[in-house]
This record gives sequence, C-alpha cells and structure tokens, in this order.
Amino acid sequence: MKGVARREVRRVAAGVLQAPAEDDVVAEEPLEIRAQGETLAITMRTPGADRELALGFLFAEGVISSRDDVGRVAHCGRPDREGYGNTIDVVPGPGVSLDIDRLSATRRGTLTTSACGVCGRRSVDDVIARCAPLPVARGAIAPAAILTAVEELRSRQPNFARTGGIHGAAIHDARGSVLAAFEDIGRHNAVDKVVGALLLSGRVPGPDPALLVVSGRASYEVVQKASAASVPVIASVSAASSLAVDLARAAGITLCGFVRNGKMTVYSHPERIR
Repeated sequence: MKGVARREVRRVAAGVLQAPAEDDVVAEEPLEIRAQGETLAITMRTPGADRELALGFLFAEGVISSRDDVGRVAHCGRPDREGYGNTIDVVPGPGVSLDIDRLSATRRGTLTTSACGVCGRRSVDDVIARCAPLPVARGAIAPAAILTAVEELRSRQPNFARTGGIHGAAIHDARGSVLAAFEDIGRHNAVDKVVGALLLSGRVPGPDPALLVVSGRASYEVVQKASAASVPVIASVSAASSLAVDLARAAGITLCGFVRNGKMTVYSHPERIR
C-alpha cells in the first residue's frame, strides 16, 4: 500500500524479546517543491498526492490564488531513476508569473519537517496579517455534525490502521459530505493535500468548504491554511495551541478541540455552534 513501508522489528512480550518479524511503518521521504527554476520548499512527507500537497502549500503561502495560475504539476526526472518522485515542478499557466516573493528569504528553500509547517519563518505577525477575517454569519454548524465528522475521520485513515503513525485531515461541505480526505506523517501536509485537492477541483477558493477535521492537536499553521481556504470551522481530536487560538480569533474561525466522546472545547467564535 502506498505510504507504508515494511521494516524488521523485535517485539517484547511478557518481558521476553521475541524473534525478528516484519511490521508496517509509515513512509517518510523528502519532497522538493520547485517553480520557475527555484526551490521553494523541501518538506518531509508521506509519498502520495504530491500534486495536491504542492498546490495546497503554494495556495496557503499566497504564491497561487486559483487553479488557473497553474499550467502543469509533475515530478522531475525519470521513473527508473533512484529518488524519482521526490522533486515536483510547478509550471505557471499561460501568461502567469507565480508570486514566489510571498515566501520570505528565510522560508524559501528551507527544510520543512513533518512536525512543523512554517518552521524558519522570522515572525508569525505576517501570518496573522494575511488572514482576512471570515464573516461569523457564515458557517453555522450543529455540535452533532462536528462530532460525527471527527468520529468518521479514522475510517478514512487506512494507513493509520496499519501503522498507528500517520495523521489525517478531511474537509466537509455544509451538508456534511466529505469533499476530500488524505493522510500524511505531517499534520500540516495532510491539510495541504485536502486543500490542494479542492483547488484542483475548483472548489477552492469558493463557498463549499465548511469544516476542516484534523487528527492530533490544532497548531497555528493548520489554522493559517484553513484561513487561506476560507474554511470557517476547524475540529481537532486534541488540544489547540495558544497561537492557534489567537489566529483563529483574528481570522474569524471557530476552533474546536478535544472533539471526542460527545464533548468538545470551543476556543474561538462559539456563535457558529448552534
């Protein structure tokens, strides 16, 4: 299965080291995102949906604003060469010049780990400044709809069932239908993948995305990516960070954490929950 690798392990049971056996582990490899002859970022990700990941990342960073900005997205090199698939080139659409200057000098070309989406950025102030507040009149949602969406996320994570080591993200519309769902070792990458998929289908930017569901904690880069895609509600299985809460409040996003067992904590804009 894509996104999963096999490695030899030794288990311990009842205090006894067992014989060698093979086990599933989540795949992790670098992806270099290039455009206009320049390396924009290198991220550690789980292979798969690389086109969606690259476009979602560039959209969240403000380098592209719609599907029309992109002409072609393809892996570089030859399929028979070692490392093929770990570099992807984004070619602008006809007459389009990508705004790569939106990536700061400290951000451009640096390594983004699977744990951090915007490591190396000099300040989060520019992130907050770029998040135009969403109108709170948009995106009313019932608590039951949020709880159901979070409960269903696990069923859309086949690689988590095999490895126990991969995050998931899904975007729902106002009717509760899943518009896109992906897994990745990096939570921020999983969000980029779902946003990129909706960008490719023409649903982002647009009014369709209503709820972003993520596994694990809600960090500020998740909120920033949701804000870029105009998603009014975020639901996380775990806690939210202080910056995530501050950014959600500034961006007009309803941020919910600890969504499980019929309960949740609403950190910002609770007026949408009704």
